[in-house]
Amino acid sequence: MRIFILALGLLTAAEPGAARSAVLELTDADFDYMAAELETLLVKFYAPWCGHCKKLAPEFETAATKLKGTVSLAKVDCTSNAQTCGRFGVTGYPTLKIFRSGEESSSYDGPRSSDGIVNYMRKNAGPNSYLLKTQENIDSFASNSDASVVGFFAGTDSSGLSEFLRAAALMRDQYRFGHVTELELGLKYGVDAEAVLLFRPPRLRSKFEEDVVRFGEPVTTPALRRFIRDNIFGLCPHLTKENKDKLKGRDLLTAYYDLDYTRNPKGSNYWRNRVMKAGSQFASRGLTFAVANQRDFQDELEEDFGLGTSDGGELPFVTIRTRLGQKYTMREEFTRDGKSLERFLTDFFAGQLKPYVKSEAIPATNKGPVKVVVADTFEEIVNDPEKDVLIEFYAPWCGHCKKLEPKYTAVAEQLSGDPNIVVAKMDAVANDVPQGYDVQGFPTIYFAPAGKKKEPKHFVGGREVKDFIDFLKREATRPLVLSGVREEL
Repeated sequence: MRIFILALGLLTAAEPGAARSAVLELTDADFDYMAAELETLLVKFYAPWCGHCKKLAPEFETAATKLKGTVSLAKVDCTSNAQTCGRFGVTGYPTLKIFRSGEESSSYDGPRSSDGIVNYMRKNAGPNSYLLKTQENIDSFASNSDASVVGFFAGTDSSGLSEFLRAAALMRDQYRFGHVTELELGLKYGVDAEAVLLFRPPRLRSKFEEDVVRFGEPVTTPALRRFIRDNIFGLCPHLTKENKDKLKGRDLLTAYYDLDYTRNPKGSNYWRNRVMKAGSQFASRGLTFAVANQRDFQDELEEDFGLGTSDGGELPFVTIRTRLGQKYTMREEFTRDGKSLERFLTDFFAGQLKPYVKSEAIPATNKGPVKVVVADTFEEIVNDPEKDVLIEFYAPWCGHCKKLEPKYTAVAEQLSGDPNIVVAKMDAVANDVPQGYDVQGFPTIYFAPAGKKKEPKHFVGGREVKDFIDFLKREATRPLVLSGVREEL
């Protein structure tokens, strides 16, 4: 124990005049014994050059400060501690994992903002489900800013309660659970037999849907998971940085405006009610609706939709992002009668809207061995039906991409005399990546063969010049023409 205290002191000690970090810095030498001393630990595995890691760092530090004494946060530099990172299967940065008493518990799939991390980890630090003993307990629990799932059971020996608690243990990091063991406490909500209720947050209750939703099946973990998933958000949730990842994978319409449920709940619901009124007419068409604070998502609006602060004034911005990645913006002003939104939705479902595509400007010249592709030229260059195309998706800040660049250029130079193949690259940060190309990290490389552009092949081989040439010899639709290179290469 003395060794642990000494190491902890060394890790948290600050240089004179510097602020002491609340984030522990762990290494190959001390990870195991230090993690074992902590009941709940969130670890960030990172690389110093990684842009996403740099963006997360201040949020992680703030969260660590807020959680001090409740949950510990730590970081591991994978460029100098490869053994630990390899042992826990870290393949991209940043990777976040939750540990309990030194054992890996689960991957961290929550939000990356400081408040989101705090809320997520506090749920992981508390009980799986809170025992609610009084009516006041239930009302207080259900008045949270997040939806609440409460099970009402006949006693502590109920088989339904046992299954409910198992489900809560599996889903505690996503939802709030409470349970009652005295059925008479459920009479206020029409409960006279064992049941599970989902309570919507007070600020989001409206005339367009029920405030409380009842689970009508025997309690099993799969059935309860489906029920929560299908009902947790209701017709029109409040989209935040903390819950946005939960809404991924859906076709989502969002209205962005000066939404503030703390200072102006009535005004915040003014536009939400209009979204819900229009949305209720299209709810069966597979589109999810949400409202959000414009300030919280301004960077995303500008980056992903090209919408600046001057475009909408005081009226909401309205966007649609589909599960396949298509993006649409409502160009007509949001009218107070909601008719403009109804017209936008009608056009969307009729397939009459033109998607928004983020693209860099088309290069004035493009005569280098590696052809520069932007979103607006992707169809022309990469989807040329007569050409085989090898394309690298990169990020300007990516260290691996910079290391690959001279080798990738050498491949292009060797193939510069081949009229049937193009070696290309696209900045996947400044341009939208087309459907069919799954870019989760950098660099990501695909081969789009002539005549089969809807079936691009993910390149997963080595990153030396010979590896690319050998791959292209196997996959190219015509024999390669190599410039000034012997065939044995």
